[in-house]
Amino acid sequence: MSIKVNMDDCIGCGVCSQLCPEAFGLDEDAGRCVVISQDVTPSVRDAVDSCPVSAISTD
Repeated sequence: MSIKVNMDDCIGCGVCSQLCPEAFGLDEDAGRCVVISQDVTPSVRDAVDSCPVSAISTD
């Protein structure tokens, strides 16, 4: 499985990096989420479910 972020949809709110800092960071220059680990854990799934614009997915 891999984690993908649709950069066109991401609003850089930071919910993902707050819920799962081991997998997500925030690129402050771009104002968008960055994936720092491809390990799909339960906290990654929580972050996917909590994204307000559904920009994160796993496959």
